[in-house]
Amino acid sequence: MNELAFPDAPNVAGTSLDGTKIFTINSEENAALCRSTGVAPSRDGSAHPIYYYIATQVAMGKTVAGVCETCEFDVEEGPMMGSSSVKFAEPLMVGESYKVTGEILSLVRKQSRKLGVMDVLTYRLRLHKQADGTCILETDNVWVLPRKELAA
Repeated sequence: MNELAFPDAPNVAGTSLDGTKIFTINSEENAALCRSTGVAPSRDGSAHPIYYYIATQVAMGKTVAGVCETCEFDVEEGPMMGSSSVKFAEPLMVGESYKVTGEILSLVRKQSRKLGVMDVLTYRLRLHKQADGTCILETDNVWVLPRKELAA
């Protein structure tokens, strides 16, 4: 038990988020996404960089609801994105197929003035080329899980 009057967060660090799905960046979808953001598709075949988030979320081994369930959090309570950072080793490419590996790094329970008790979930995902396994990017995502049921 921590020093405040609420129970510790579930111990989920190390939970695998390795995916079995393959994500391929489709040319038409990339063009539509680029248009929606006011940019032209790249002529060199690279995809819009936001696919780092789309591909990793879609092809990771758990759905958003599944990640929440692992953290003993009801997805209906509204997980919130705290932050997302990414390191690219090379650009994402249209027509390339990718797979995801990853894991939960931590789940930390905190008291917030605005949200009350909340859990801060941090997880890491890596995107690999399906063809040869080369890791092309790594992203760390932070979600905030408000714990209304633990409010004073």
